[in-house]
Order: sequence, then structure tokens, then C-alpha cells
Amino acid sequence: MKKQQNRVLTCSGTWCSILATVGVMALAGTASAGKMKLNREFNERGNITIADQFNNRVIEITPSGKIVWSFGLGPNDFSDKSIIGVNDAQRVGDFTLMAGTGTPPGVIPQATNGAADNRVILVDPFGKIVWQYGQFGLSGSGSNLLNTPVQCTWLPNAHVLITDQGNNRIIEVNLKKKIVWSYPGSNTNASDQLNAPNSAELLENGHILIADELNNRAIEVTRDDQIVATFTATNSVSIVAFASRLENGDTLLTDSGNSRIVEVNASDNPVWQYITNGDTNSVPSPLPTRAVRLKDGDTLISDQFNNRVIRVDPAGMIEASYGLPLAGGGPIGNNVGYDTHTSQLGLYSPYDAKVVGDYTGLTPPDAEDGDHK
Repeated sequence: MKKQQNRVLTCSGTWCSILATVGVMALAGTASAGKMKLNREFNERGNITIADQFNNRVIEITPSGKIVWSFGLGPNDFSDKSIIGVNDAQRVGDFTLMAGTGTPPGVIPQATNGAADNRVILVDPFGKIVWQYGQFGLSGSGSNLLNTPVQCTWLPNAHVLITDQGNNRIIEVNLKKKIVWSYPGSNTNASDQLNAPNSAELLENGHILIADELNNRAIEVTRDDQIVATFTATNSVSIVAFASRLENGDTLLTDSGNSRIVEVNASDNPVWQYITNGDTNSVPSPLPTRAVRLKDGDTLISDQFNNRVIRVDPAGMIEASYGLPLAGGGPIGNNVGYDTHTSQLGLYSPYDAKVVGDYTGLTPPDAEDGDHK
């Protein structure tokens, strides 16, 4: 079917019913009220969403790097109209779930004193926040409060799994903003506690896979708060920023401290790896933050302080790169950039990237999506 020049969205039954449960405006009403239109390439399978961390925005790009959608006003805006220090983004139907982590003091010149955000938000295609957990500018662990939420996963039951790093916990929140599960929860064993966790994914078996960043491990935990598996690439990883379970049963780890992506088998033995600082123009420690295995076998890597997102094939060859060419520097590369039309004129410490419609290794947001459609 031929695409329309501009797309006007209507509310599907699934998403209307979900939004109605929390009393927010349905998508159809939003679209018709403002008569707003979207780029015809919005939400096309194969596009890439990028959490462009210090540009305080989430963008969606085509495979060529063209920006077709964005939320956030750029590197100099630190208001709640942007998503400050965004660490994670996920397309959920036509909506986008994202985690505003804030910017620590002394990291970037645009915010020398830092800027707090601490929100997980669900945004409609027209930039309206339709659901939120956590508060802009406030930190805490009480009701509707977070402290550095670095990652968020939409679950098939319409709950949200939040990695609340500053509180050393993983929480599952329903759309009424009630915490219905948490880890470590009832587990009080000293060795089972988290230390700055950085991601959590729901597995097919119902367990939760957690990147326990500063404990230098990924752990698989049950719903009764017990660790059933630990992955460390035979005790070689340092700063585990992300973990996902692949179709073949292996686990893909983002070994940030070693500037490495490593795949381990069920026995925790490395079977594949890719180093992100091998280029002579790389910064010494780019601290990659996300590696997502794609359906075709490629791996999409958020090479954070090299200010780029790269797609590498199984042989380790770069097939696509987003952001300006590497230019050295440190700790954040000299190739920082910002543009509203294309990613090829710059990114600023991209923390997360995912291909629209490809949930390989990730938790599908809707049970009807399956794992790898």
C-alpha cells in the first residue's frame, strides 16, 4: 500500500484501553484536536531510536541517519520540556518510553552543577507526556520517586520495569503507579544486593535479567528474589552496563569498563566479542553502554563517549555508523555534535539505541509481538 505523504494516527484498541485505565488523553483525541501530522517515515520498522544523552533528547532516525522524530530541545535546555541525560528509550506501539537520568555535576560544560530529572515517561507521537513515574528535579525512594532511573522496559502486561540505579533496586510499576514487585525485595543476603544496576529485562521463563553494573556481573533472578544464574565472562568483565538473553540461550553483555561487547554461553564462557576502542581515533575509554543483537545477526552498539552508534556484523566489521567521525579526545570525544535533521552531524554521548520492530534478545512490549518479529 502506498504511504501517505503525512501520517495522522488514530487510536488502536489496545493502546486506547491501556491509556484509559489511567485517565489520560487517548491518542486519537490528541491527534484530532491539534490536527497534527507526522513524518511519513515515523515508526517504520528498521528505523533506529537513540537516547542522545547529553543532547537531552530521544530521536528516531532512518537507516541513512535522517531524523524523522524527536523529543527534547537540545543540549542547552534543562527544563522538563526535554528529557535530561536520557539513558534509555523504547518504542511501544506508536508511543515512546524513556528514562530521564539527569546530568551529574562536572561532566559537561552545559551543566557544570548538574541537572536532576528522575522521570520515566511515556510520550505520544506528538510529544505529549501521557504517563510518568518519578518527578522532574526531585530524587527519592518513596511513592512516585526515583533516583537516577537508567533504564525502563515496557512489559506485555502493561507494567513498566524500572532500573532505579541510585536506589540500588529494580521495581515493577503498574500504570496506577503502584510498585508490584522489586528486587532485592525479600532477599537480604549481602552478596545478592545490587550495586548501581544499569538494566533489567523480563525473560521468557519469567525471570529478570539484571545488569548489576558495579558488582561486575549480570544476574538472573526469580520472582521470589533468588539469584539462579550469574554471568561474568569467567570473571573478566568490569562495569556491566547491559545484558540481554539471545535466542540461542547465550547472554550478551556490555562490558563497559573494558570497552567490550561480549557474548557468553550458558557456562559463562565467552563465544564472541567486539572491542569499541580499537580505532586509533577512539577515546581511550569510550564506556559503551548498550549492545543489542539484531534479527539478522548484527549487533547495534551505543559507543557512548565515542559519540556514535555503530552496527557491526558477526565478523566485527562496521556496517553503519551514526554520529560524526571519530576525532579522539577524552574523556568525551571531540566529535560532539547536534543537528535536528540528521544524526550524521553529531550525537552527544548516545546511551541507548534500538531498531524499531526488532525485539531480538529484548522484552517485547506486547505479547502479540512475540520475541523476534
